[in-house]
Amino acid sequence: MNAPDRFELFLLDEGQKKITWVPETRVPNAALFTLNKEDHTLGNLLRHYLIKSPNILFAAYKTPHPLFASIELRVQTDGELSPKDAVIKACADIVQDLQRLDQEFTKEWELKKIAGEGRMDL
Repeated sequence: MNAPDRFELFLLDEGQKKITWVPETRVPNAALFTLNKEDHTLGNLLRHYLIKSPNILFAAYKTPHPLFASIELRVQTDGELSPKDAVIKACADIVQDLQRLDQEFTKEWELKKIAGEGRMDL
């Protein structure tokens, strides 16, 4: 089997950074972000949130090789917002939406428990 051990897909090696980025020299207001130990789940989610922003001209990701858990995210902005700030804002929006989902789920779960307790089975 060529597949790496499962723990190698999410544990960072010693001295390895989770995210690195370099400015793109061929395109203005662009950068290439490398996210180590991540896959399509985070790549597609970040891309989706990035392209919803009016300041983003281009956002895409790729996995350089299927056996290595890393993604490359390329972002180009219109210049009003730097690519790094755009990614930070997208991450903040994701966290905010997940917190809202957690609150709504918990509320519905509690309402279901209350409704279940009030029901009488005959």
